[in-house]
Amino acid sequence: MKAAVFHGVEDIRIQEWPQPHCGPKEVLVKVSYCAICGTDLRIFYHGHKKVNPPAIIGHEITGVIEKVGESVSQSDFRAGDPVTVVTSVGCGHCRLCQRGWYNLCPDTRAIGYFWPGGFAEYLLVPEEAVAQQAIIRLPEKLSLLDGTLVEPLSCVINGQSYLNIRDGETVVIFGGGPVGLMHACLAKAEGASQVLVVDPDFERLERFGKKFEGLILLDPKKVKVKEEVARLTAGAGADVVITACPVKQAQLDGLEILAGRGRISFFGGLPKDDSLITLDANLIHYRELSVFGAFASNRKDYLKAAQLLVSGVIPAEKFITRVFSLEEIVEGLHQIKQGAVLKAVVKIDSVKKGIKEE
Repeated sequence: MKAAVFHGVEDIRIQEWPQPHCGPKEVLVKVSYCAICGTDLRIFYHGHKKVNPPAIIGHEITGVIEKVGESVSQSDFRAGDPVTVVTSVGCGHCRLCQRGWYNLCPDTRAIGYFWPGGFAEYLLVPEEAVAQQAIIRLPEKLSLLDGTLVEPLSCVINGQSYLNIRDGETVVIFGGGPVGLMHACLAKAEGASQVLVVDPDFERLERFGKKFEGLILLDPKKVKVKEEVARLTAGAGADVVITACPVKQAQLDGLEILAGRGRISFFGGLPKDDSLITLDANLIHYRELSVFGAFASNRKDYLKAAQLLVSGVIPAEKFITRVFSLEEIVEGLHQIKQGAVLKAVVKIDSVKKGIKEE
């Protein structure tokens, strides 16, 4: 089969790769699309401790079931079913896995990291993932292209599950990439009256963020965010802050602008070699603030994400701005880094010509 194989930093090659064999407890998927995630970008430019080259990455996957192992219930899946696949695969035995929190398992082995991912013509869903119901059948009204947003949206849903956003609240999001804008759309859908999105790459934010109605876009190079939040909330501060970026200062500034009983999600992880920050514990103490983390997602979040996309609450067409062929994957990675696209998707069986979807 044809695959985009990661051989090391800034080295992805399109090459022939052995097609996986479907075992009795496994499922083989013919991949249709695989979107490029910010993590894929970091792997390409910096590598990843859980990705050992040569490897096939990519985890925002849709496709059609090619073969179902003879020991897998045919009533669950059949050849031809359109599906996506949950990324996190836990050990299945620990306390966290028993509660369904496979993403938090100490021995999580994720698809697109430990297991081969979606930048290839075929994806083998391993026995462990099948047992954990990691295969999600896509709703009839959700296209395979739009279905690539299920995975990132599921992570957004997991992140906001702690925040309990209510009618009339003010939400501030640091980071105006696709995930930040998904957070903004979901916050509006939950009833937030004011949603502010902050990003120093304001040219990109303005270009793509203006597609989404009712958002307040802020350039932190020109506007003092704390003062603007105070002005818009009559001095009270934000009810919710989400840091959808890997930036220390965003976490610190986010705490500063929270109102009493405010909630903050450290959604974006920090670089592994520079992950320590100094929090003002008195802010948390005297304002009764809540600080949450968020990492990946699980099956229930995927199911909700699919329904939000079908309903149009999350408008897929405003996120997916470019489709690349597999041969163009490196160009896609470069264009994301340059801020030229919002969400790029790789069409695995496409011809050698990019398809503009704007």
